[in-house]
Amino acid sequence: MIRKIPNIEKCKICIIGLGYVGLPLAVEFSKRKKDDEFICENINRDVIGFDIDDERVSELNNFTDRTKEVEVGLLRNLKNLKFSSKENEIADSDVFIITVPSPIDNSNNPDLSFLKASIYLITRLLRSKKGNNNRNSKFIIVESTVFPGFTEEICIPIIEKETNLILNKDFFVGYSPERINPGDKEHRIDKIVKITSGSDALSSDWIDKLYKSIIKVGTCKAENIKVAEAAK
Repeated sequence: MIRKIPNIEKCKICIIGLGYVGLPLAVEFSKRKKDDEFICENINRDVIGFDIDDERVSELNNFTDRTKEVEVGLLRNLKNLKFSSKENEIADSDVFIITVPSPIDNSNNPDLSFLKASIYLITRLLRSKKGNNNRNSKFIIVESTVFPGFTEEICIPIIEKETNLILNKDFFVGYSPERINPGDKEHRIDKIVKITSGSDALSSDWIDKLYKSIIKVGTCKAENIKVAEAAK
């Protein structure tokens, strides 16, 4: 199968993890930029927020956000933003952005179990019939806090082994550390410079342009994924 790079303005984006980081990010990707002003208006790309918490998904589908990060009116107006806890509904996404927690355990080591579970989720989707029917190369972007080297040394080998897909051909990987201060109504995600990175030059440029479409103050493209991870 000959794959192509998805169109930034028309791609389907899946945000995995709908907490303080994931939900605001999903909302921003559901807006579009026009004449250097960011407005709440439908665009040609669909955004779907995924979470394994059925109750959380149900609340969001009923325009309720327990974290108080997003206003009810905004959720109602974004018609191209949907929420789901069903894997088959996100299988045909072009972009998967992982925003799950990576808390510190009792030994002060990062608990990366949620992140690894998300990677295995994506591999199942890439192996599925619905996922394979999409002729676009996939972009997998990690935002969760990790140690330098995690994305390239752990995530990429899992994806390659579980799917037999080829890095920088069938799929691309990037890291962009989450930047949000829960409860801060002034310094929102679109007002904080975003660090981006990719697994090669093409993906680095593509991912940077993707985030530039939502970040008012711009982005900072890191030299490589490890540099972006260390910047967190």
